[in-house]
Amino acid sequence: MKSNDRQKQAQDKNKTSWGVLLVLCGAIFLEGIDVSMLGVALPSIRADLGMSTSSLQWVVSAYVLGYGGFMLLGGRAADLFGRRRMFLFWLTVFLVFSGLGGFATNGWVLILARFMTGVSAAFMTPAGLSIITTSFSEGVQRNKALSIYAGTAAGGFSLGLVAGGMLTELSWRWVFFGPVIFSFIILVAGYRLIKNTGSPEQSGQGFDLAGAISLTVAMLLLVFAVVESPNIGSNWTIGTLAASAVLFAVFVAVEKRTASPLVRLGILRSGSLIRANLGGMLFAGSFFGFQFITVLYLQELRGWSSLETGLALLAIGIDAVLSPTLTPRLVSRFGNVRVIFWGFCLAAVAYTLFMLKGLDSIYAVMLPFLLLVGFAFALAYGPLTIAATDGIREEEQGLAGGLFNTSFQFGAALGLALVTTVYVSASGAAGMPQADLNSFRTALIVPVAGVVLGAVTVAFGFRKRTKSTKEVHIS
Repeated sequence: MKSNDRQKQAQDKNKTSWGVLLVLCGAIFLEGIDVSMLGVALPSIRADLGMSTSSLQWVVSAYVLGYGGFMLLGGRAADLFGRRRMFLFWLTVFLVFSGLGGFATNGWVLILARFMTGVSAAFMTPAGLSIITTSFSEGVQRNKALSIYAGTAAGGFSLGLVAGGMLTELSWRWVFFGPVIFSFIILVAGYRLIKNTGSPEQSGQGFDLAGAISLTVAMLLLVFAVVESPNIGSNWTIGTLAASAVLFAVFVAVEKRTASPLVRLGILRSGSLIRANLGGMLFAGSFFGFQFITVLYLQELRGWSSLETGLALLAIGIDAVLSPTLTPRLVSRFGNVRVIFWGFCLAAVAYTLFMLKGLDSIYAVMLPFLLLVGFAFALAYGPLTIAATDGIREEEQGLAGGLFNTSFQFGAALGLALVTTVYVSASGAAGMPQADLNSFRTALIVPVAGVVLGAVTVAFGFRKRTKSTKEVHIS
């Protein structure tokens, strides 16, 4: 009898765990579609709100800076204040500010809303991930759950391109209202299914808010200086860059002195971690810069609709299929460093060839290069994530993963800023729709240069390989 009761309890727990996973997959799917839907809607947003390219890129950059700047703090908050509490609270914040973005009547309100949704994602995502790792036993069940979780995130990004195109045909505001409806459903399900996974830590350790704020503001000032340098003059640009540098120094000083730092600075002595983070930063900047400028090319230079643009860029979503299938096999056979290097090289080829497209190129000509971009992403992103945590002590795996995510998001913001600055300068018209094909081609030099530099950075990993050991990480 007792055996039957235990078996029934185990079955009930298993059902509950998979129900929780469904909720968390919904949240990460929401995050994926939220980012990709917005990318397709940007030209419509600009036309309606009268935004320049310089201000338009802040709609994207504000999100990734909020996300990257508070990611490390978000992971710590989940431990201190409770995973369930943090997940549900910040999902509510996400819902509120996504709705605010839909009602925005000017650019600064939209940018503020995007920054706060990025901050909410920075707290919500690590809380959700830690709920999974505590709901499933280590081994086959947890690995299966994490694989489903990662695949859902990639699928959300891909499907968001199409969904964003369809919703933008109605109104770009539905790109914000859609996630409000979806997040409300997830919120209700989360309250019902997610149980407390244990008491918050009572260790007395602090909450490094000063470190998070100094890091985020430093990144914001750096991106602002890059984007606005043509408008604010050399003195203000130099002053802004200097202020950014001071805040980065403040961040380092805070981390040295606080009892509970966001980043234990000693971890930065790992050469493989540094190379992986630099590689992630360069790859993210190139990829997001390419996508941003390609959307403007297709809609404003070619006259494609938002739906046509979303369908066209869906080809990049091939990474959702290749990442869990082909990439692990390649890594197993050739090692991380080679696969990452090939990913960077393929991206360089794809961006360069796409740069040569004219205004009369048919989609069949573009398709192979877009597929190549997706293939390159599949080869680079997953192995870079592994390389960023490989060789790091188990108790600092979360920190290493958080550093990589922060670097990736910051790289995305900086890449967008550089692409925008070059595009605006080349257009000679504040980046407004009259920009010509030459502006597009000139701006694409930035993504090409980024992945070439990334390939060089990764190539240094070959130097320390030993002949007797197969290379499985950047070292």
